[in-house]
Amino acid sequence: MSRITYVNGAYVASRDAVVSVEDRGYQFGDGVYEVCEVYDGALIDEARHLDRLGRSLKELRIEAPVNPGALKVILREIRARNRLSDGYLYIQVTRGVAKRDHVFPDPPVRASLVVSAKAIAPEKGEAAARKGVGVATMPDLRWKRVDIKSIGLLANVLARQDAKEQGAYEAWLVDSDGMISEGAASNAWIVDQSGAIVTRQLDHSILRGVTRTTLFDIIAAEGLRLEERKFSLKEALAAQEAFITGATTLVMPVVAIDGVKIGDGAPGPLARKLRALFHLAAAHSN
Repeated sequence: MSRITYVNGAYVASRDAVVSVEDRGYQFGDGVYEVCEVYDGALIDEARHLDRLGRSLKELRIEAPVNPGALKVILREIRARNRLSDGYLYIQVTRGVAKRDHVFPDPPVRASLVVSAKAIAPEKGEAAARKGVGVATMPDLRWKRVDIKSIGLLANVLARQDAKEQGAYEAWLVDSDGMISEGAASNAWIVDQSGAIVTRQLDHSILRGVTRTTLFDIIAAEGLRLEERKFSLKEALAAQEAFITGATTLVMPVVAIDGVKIGDGAPGPLARKLRALFHLAAAHSN
């Protein structure tokens, strides 16, 4: 079955899904995106993803091309037309099509909206989680507003490629003070020597991860200790456990940083527990 993509009001075969070369997303990376997991046919944490999309659009002063209710209808239609049971829905909004100029179009043009679907085999992620993954550290070279989920991801792309070439699954980015900010495509966590679950506090240097937010709910419900603060590479290397979170990884145990084993080099009990609880706690929308 040919995959179906929504492009600016039309549902088309993905092979025919195109936007103008003058779209500002292509010209400038002038847009935002969201990735919403579909699990057993349900949209996971949809409300939080759409809220974050709205925040990103507001920060970039892009007028939403459709209202939230209409976007929900489009998401469900793409899920249905692609017969998607397990996978992801990708939402991208750009400022729209206009003559190339760095300043915003005046008068404003209609924003462009693309929604696509990707199927996955859940067992692939589960197999990786049972084994655990490695991360490689490198300088954080991104712009200073990574709290906006912008499509301008060149620094992230280069970091992920460097990590891959080092045999790692993900890159952990280190700021100018020697502290871990986050992963190139995920939030970074450790379980420190006192047993506290630690992740960096929200500021402009990290993305407000939806999976991160849901995990806060789980940690609170389980009576576990959470600390939102910066942590260094040295502290991470000495941690009991480490893991990453994201819509495409859920809770993924990290068993090595820069080739150095974390703990006993196997997925830790807290990371495994939090992963097992994630879909039970996340909001499911049909």
